[in-house]
Amino acid sequence: MPETQISNGFREPRMVVRKFLARPQREGVGATVRRSIGRFELKYFDPFLALDEFSVSAPAGFPDHPHRGFETVTYMLQGAVVHEDFEGHRGTIEAGDLQWMTAGRGIVHSEMPAPTGVQKGLQLWINLSSKNKMMEPRYQELVSKDIAEATKDGMKVRIIAGEAMGKKSPVYTKTPTMYLDFTLTPGAHLQQPIPTKWNAFVYVLEGEGVFGNPKTPPTTAHHLLLLGSGSGDGLEAWNKSLKPLRFILVGGEPLGEPVAQLGPFVMNTQEEIDRTIEDYENYVNGFEKAKYWRSEALSL
Repeated sequence: MPETQISNGFREPRMVVRKFLARPQREGVGATVRRSIGRFELKYFDPFLALDEFSVSAPAGFPDHPHRGFETVTYMLQGAVVHEDFEGHRGTIEAGDLQWMTAGRGIVHSEMPAPTGVQKGLQLWINLSSKNKMMEPRYQELVSKDIAEATKDGMKVRIIAGEAMGKKSPVYTKTPTMYLDFTLTPGAHLQQPIPTKWNAFVYVLEGEGVFGNPKTPPTTAHHLLLLGSGSGDGLEAWNKSLKPLRFILVGGEPLGEPVAQLGPFVMNTQEEIDRTIEDYENYVNGFEKAKYWRSEALSL
């Protein structure tokens, strides 16, 4: 089959240094997730705390729960999820939509599936630096039609964060991050720059692809590939199969700070975690509205 490629100042590809299969596990209330970052083999990949590919049907879901000290990025692949928080922010994240939530000093929210069908998506947790952990919470939300896209030589990319193929995302990331959703048709060959000092990974959603070294066996869906750091300035990928290949490429600038985590609370020290628990239990320092708030989903 013919092979196409692009060239954009690419010099040296990054090699795959580790590979994981994300196996299904239970999370929330009756939801199924495939967790690739945040599991026992890979607790933290600076600045990334977790990556879940989730599948959930009502009445299962992720009812009222808190966060502090990081960002959650929800990208829907199929169906819809209803989100609401204790500040009164409420909306529906539908297929192809993005919600970039900066929890900062504190958010209590719920994420529940649409009433019918199976809802599928990705949720990425990105750590915040110590100077940003107690910032005011905020949202950046894009419906599918407003996410930047580019196509070239049998390839399509949706730019969640960062830039690719001459297009940029409007999302502002407190921790410098790139998040790209690629689809490669059979025979396509991708070269995508990545900042040299950033950590980066690939997660395969559909099909099978070859990454880094053209002589390696193809990688199939639900696998996470960690790319080597310290050398190489991009990702090289090939679709040598007869079906489309879809994957995300995510990269971020390492924070290089200590991490103390207790579930949905991520700080720098154990003392800060202890203080966060006290704040949450006493409804202070960002959690004031949690005292009387219950989501509509929980009230039903």
